[in-house]
Amino acid sequence: MNLSIRNQLPGAVLEITHGEAMSTVRVTLRGGQEITAAVTRAAVEDLGLAPGQSVTALVKSTEVALATGPLSGVSIRNQLPGTVSAITSGAAMATVEVAITGGELTAAITQAAVADLGLAPGSPVVALVKSTEVSLLAG
Repeated sequence: MNLSIRNQLPGAVLEITHGEAMSTVRVTLRGGQEITAAVTRAAVEDLGLAPGQSVTALVKSTEVALATGPLSGVSIRNQLPGTVSAITSGAAMATVEVAITGGELTAAITQAAVADLGLAPGSPVVALVKSTEVSLLAG
């Protein structure tokens, strides 16, 4: 299946916590980092998700924010440390490639944010993704 979503992170389901309508699914990525997806309970059932199952976490590059270090006091569960590997700049926006353990993420952020954060190849960053912005592909 070909998708326009650039961030496709393979892993395995670690744990599923069900609520009435929504569930959280913790996934261990290939590099050992964890990411949490908040999806509907029906989606978990439709995909037949279970601990140990292979999945791919999908995140649009526009849903990835960057920080220059870990953050505390925020509700964002997914904080993946990495290093800027490349920046492609446009007039208003930039894509920032971030090497993380076991893979790579792309963040689409404003050119002003790149400048304000002082980003350049080799810069340490933390990729931030809300759990509600993570989709799962089973198999």
